Amino acid sequence: MDLQGATAVLVDDGIATGATARVACRVARRLGAERVLLAVPVAARDTVERFRAEGEADEVLVVATPRTFRAVGEHYADFTAVEDEDVVRILRRNP
Repeated sequence: MDLQGATAVLVDDGIATGATARVACRVARRLGAERVLLAVPVAARDTVERFRAEGEADEVLVVATPRTFRAVGEHYADFTAVEDEDVVRILRRNP
């Protein structure tokens, strides 16, 4: 995938340690993204601060950084895993 000169918008269900999001940001940069935006509904406050300080993403958009954060799944009423096949089917239906 070529992201040369593009803005990559990375969306995750939430950030605890930031390991997955950090790798995704680095991959987007290696693929040529000019700007990397990271958007999440919930994240650990200290992890977001590190992301912003380290510049992994050009912008980090977070809806909530709860005072007490143990796991992403605690902030969802239903955190059931979605199978890859279901994601592909949904994406094909909604281009």
